[in-house]
Amino acid sequence: MEILSPLEQRVIGCLIEKQVSTPENYPLTLKALLNACNQKSNRDPVLSLSEAELQVAIDSLIARRLVNNCADFNARTAKYQHRFCNTEFGDLKFNEPELAIITELLLRGPQTPGELRSRTARLHSFADVASVETSLHSLIEKGPYVVKLAKLPGKRDARYGHLFSDTDYEQFADTGNSEDNIKLKAQVAELQSEIARLQAHIRQLEE
Repeated sequence: MEILSPLEQRVIGCLIEKQVSTPENYPLTLKALLNACNQKSNRDPVLSLSEAELQVAIDSLIARRLVNNCADFNARTAKYQHRFCNTEFGDLKFNEPELAIITELLLRGPQTPGELRSRTARLHSFADVASVETSLHSLIEKGPYVVKLAKLPGKRDARYGHLFSDTDYEQFADTGNSEDNIKLKAQVAELQSEIARLQAHIRQLEE
């Protein structure tokens, strides 16, 4: 699975977003992609990239064949499109609701199903939060491409994060009910103690 730097995530997310939401303006010129990456709405964090900084990320993605310049050879202006998913060049395939979720996670980081439902409206219209959760579970089973994170203190709903980065989500992963975990750990400790006792008894018999 592709691992993207934070800036590469922003570039890929923007290219997918514009491909779906404004196909008439896609592929994107460098200036259009820069505006999309520095957009103040639907982005977290908000960035203020220079063209040079953006070009470094684009060149890296081109080298990895995740982005290409599809302008004619003699064209004066480059036009960029992604090859991240749903193309003939790779095996990564998402349906429309899954793609909307992945795009939103690339653009804004971990979010709850409710947040995803409201923020993906321009990419896909989810009927309800349950349908978002269905697609999230599909992404977990297929990849996993996303992971369920533990609830933040004082929050009712858990968030989900994508796995196309080197972010260590282990410390944030949802491990279920803490009371159940305590009981399970106690049972494991009891079994380990019993195994140790039996091994000691066997050694005594062998001697």
